[in-house]
Amino acid sequence: MKRKICTVITARPSYSRIKTALKAIQNHPDLELQLVVAGSALLDRYGNAVQYIEKDGFKIDEKVFMVLEGENPTSMAKTTGLGVMELANIFYNLKPDVVISVADRYETIATAIAASYQNIPLAHIQGGEVTGNIDEKVRHAVTKLADIHLVASEGAKERVIKLGEDADYVINTGCPSIDLAHEIIMDPGLNFEPFQKYGGVGTHIDLTQKYLVVMQHPVTTEYSESRKQIAETLEAIQELKMPTLWFWPNVDAGADGTSSGIRAFREKYNPTYIHFFKNMEPTDFLRILKQSACLIGNSSVGIRECAYLGVPVVNIGSRQNRRERGNNVVDCEYDKNQILNCIQNQVDHGHYPSDHLYGDSKAGEKIADVLATIPLRFHKTITY
Repeated sequence: MKRKICTVITARPSYSRIKTALKAIQNHPDLELQLVVAGSALLDRYGNAVQYIEKDGFKIDEKVFMVLEGENPTSMAKTTGLGVMELANIFYNLKPDVVISVADRYETIATAIAASYQNIPLAHIQGGEVTGNIDEKVRHAVTKLADIHLVASEGAKERVIKLGEDADYVINTGCPSIDLAHEIIMDPGLNFEPFQKYGGVGTHIDLTQKYLVVMQHPVTTEYSESRKQIAETLEAIQELKMPTLWFWPNVDAGADGTSSGIRAFREKYNPTYIHFFKNMEPTDFLRILKQSACLIGNSSVGIRECAYLGVPVVNIGSRQNRRERGNNVVDCEYDKNQILNCIQNQVDHGHYPSDHLYGDSKAGEKIADVLATIPLRFHKTITY
């Protein structure tokens, strides 16, 4: 009998983190994929990732509308609570053999609680890493709830084992998003017209010239500073006036401050060198990154995919604090002059050699093979 593997996707970045594993699970002779899409992945204002999931041919078994408006710590807590209640019912009805919790967004702990409290074996993708933000607490809490740990690097593997997890259940599969990045390395051309395909707001900039990409999210532990923080980045980009593609922030505490800061800037300056997007299909986004001169902001894509792609990155602030990174990343604070100087240095440097820190492009297949063969359990003890 096939093992039923239920994966919960709660936000647009989670899809790129798991897409190749979903395909491998779907194609594996001993596995059956169950797919639940929830949270901001269903909302148009955050890119409506569900339409790309369906376009890629995945059957969605359930949808969970659980995002509470407010974009503050209280609404985050309530959103997570709604997620626990809704997902508990879904798991009861679907009766999966394994539930997968993807990465470390704040609401993903709802998946872990709903599964583990019902004695359903829980697999965690990308545990054992360190960063700033509420994600740090969530990631390690999910690790302690999880039974199977599918980590993305050797450093993460060592850390999960040090947390007391059974080494036989901690497997370095690499990151599935690197599988997608490998596809782009093999065929890096910009084979679509982004303005026609995705719309967005702003000038249709010339992508045959050097251009920047910006993706800056609020930091949930610094959410009251989000508007001030985005202003420093906006001012640096304003001074450079290089062609820029800017992507909208995630639904985290402080997102309203980030978004309102962008809107106020746009209304004040009406910049002719920036185009704003909500979202793109994962591979299209990686093509845009691969052809860019530099990524600016605080997204983990700069740490993971850009290391493999060799794209120069200016990482701002504490959101990715202490995460393992390649030589392509330069760190700075929320200061216009620092940001400006780092961007100029990175653009002048140009692309870096590919770094395989987060995998060798076979993560999806490895994850499916582990889920098909590993002895399942839903209880454990600390190993030492």
